[in-house]
Amino acid sequence: MTPNTASDDLPLTGFTVLDFTRVLAGPYCTRMLADLGARVIKVERPGEGDEIRFAPHQLDPERIDQSTYFVRLNAGKLSVAINLAHPAAKEIVFDLLRKADIVVENFAPGVMQRLGFDYARLSAIKPDVVYCSISGFGQTGPLCSMQAYAHLINAISGLMELERGTDANPRVNYLQAADALAGAHAFGAINAALLRKLRKGRGAYIDVSMLECLIAAEDVTFGSILNGGPIEQGPRIGMIVHRVGEDYVALQAVGAPHLWLRIVAFLDQPHLKLDERFLSAATRRKNWPALLDLIRKRLDRFSSAGEASDALAAARIPAAPVLTPDQVIQHPQLIERGAFPGVDYHGGKKVRVTATPFQLDGEPTAPRNPAPFRVGEHTRHVLATLLGYTLARISRLNEDGVVIVE
Repeated sequence: MTPNTASDDLPLTGFTVLDFTRVLAGPYCTRMLADLGARVIKVERPGEGDEIRFAPHQLDPERIDQSTYFVRLNAGKLSVAINLAHPAAKEIVFDLLRKADIVVENFAPGVMQRLGFDYARLSAIKPDVVYCSISGFGQTGPLCSMQAYAHLINAISGLMELERGTDANPRVNYLQAADALAGAHAFGAINAALLRKLRKGRGAYIDVSMLECLIAAEDVTFGSILNGGPIEQGPRIGMIVHRVGEDYVALQAVGAPHLWLRIVAFLDQPHLKLDERFLSAATRRKNWPALLDLIRKRLDRFSSAGEASDALAAARIPAAPVLTPDQVIQHPQLIERGAFPGVDYHGGKKVRVTATPFQLDGEPTAPRNPAPFRVGEHTRHVLATLLGYTLARISRLNEDGVVIVE
């Protein structure tokens, strides 16, 4: 499926975003803004541009700056190459600001201030601007200047320790959750600020911390220990992954009160309803190892994970097979919902990307335009059509190294 919502029906059509972001958290936020109709002007460094251009997997064998990572996060945006450290760059940025509604940046705290593009400076020029800063630890506090990578934030958040469970050592988490959560929270806060701007004509300054986003996503332990309760060290009680045949099945054995009766029926051991170890949710948690052993033995009676999944579904117990990524991209559920749309790419090709993870008016939300192929691909277009710069002026800026015109 591809989106068929007309561009002028999209919620953010008519809004312009000045995008100073790079890598994952910021570009994920602005990709969603672009998918909802905003014009996103991505400011890239002349030369290499956004460093994730050089990540795997490369789409063009003749180049090293065409990663699927970059295309996925920057589809639908316009690339303008500006040397922000050049004194003459200020006038260009200020002119772009006057045409923009939203500014998003994810430099280390202090960088935008040194460049002269922090909220205080830009809001003095455009008081109603919605300005969002995304950083690892927030713009204040003793850690604000620390290098921010999702791996480090996972370590310092306490989540790495919780995920360790009974393992001897903490382990690396595959998912860059702190980045994705920060981008999603920034997206939501920006849209809320736009509503206030429309109602009251007032801008906003939004400070998003990747660390705080990750902590906020934890559902049990922080709420417990903040109020005198215990730490819920993993592995999570009630959540099971079990090998059946050559594959694995995942199931959940805690949740709604009626789920326990379904578990008893699935185990075909009705006497468990009167077993003192399992009379309440609290006692079942206390005696979880014994209950887990019973469930595993029942699962061992199946010949395959698919057979076990079907039986669990028939018993109305939440369960799912553990899929590999190549199975995921072929799954009928995701295909029907248009989760992997194709976007135009250089040379008339199509590149498949992940869709924005919500639908609008019953249709998938996906990029309407390709990602910038070259750094500064749209510099001339933006400066000429949006700002009204003459071609002679653009040529001088290019010659002076202020901008790069492709």
